[in-house]
Order: sequence, then C-alpha cells, then structure tokens
Amino acid sequence: MDARKRYDEIADDLAAQNADVELGQMMGMPAIKRGGKMVGGFSNDESAMVFKLPDEEAREHALALAGAHLFDPSGGRRAPMKEWVVVPAGHADRWTELAAKALAQ
Repeated sequence: MDARKRYDEIADDLAAQNADVELGQMMGMPAIKRGGKMVGGFSNDESAMVFKLPDEEAREHALALAGAHLFDPSGGRRAPMKEWVVVPAGHADRWTELAAKALAQ
C-alpha cells in the first residue's frame, strides 16, 4: 500500500473516533492534532509517518525499528526534536499502534 494512503487511513480513523482530533497542516506537512497540538504527521520527503512520543519507553521502542530516527524539520540546521520519531513506510504495520501511543500522551 502507498505510504501516504496508509497515513490518510490512520488519520481519518483517528479523527472519526476522537472528537478532539483534527487533521490539518503543521510544520509543512499533513498533521494529526489533538486539542490543537500536533501529535503526528506525514513526512512527504521521507514517505514516513512522524510521531510525538514523550514517553521515553515508547520513543525508544519506535527508534529501535530499522530506519527510524529522530525528526529534524530544520534539515540539520538545529538539533533533532527529541520527542519526535520518524518511522519509515517499511514499518507501516506499526503506525496504528504508534499513533495510538502518540494520541494517548
């Protein structure tokens, strides 16, 4: 399945199931927001889903996936965002689980 299509399915499901979840644009990418704050998104550059995971255990679990890394929207001009993880499309089967964890924070 196309990575963007999978992201759209997950985002649409989250918005349908949670009244306080809205979809939009933030940080130059499609975004999932809860209570006005971004909790996830889709990196078009990397065809990967991005998750805010403040819980250290959840973040380390995500970073252990092959190809996953901290999100750096500045392109190397600043330090990566320490709570945000980019998870490549090769792990799209884990995106729903990680989105739920991001939403629960």
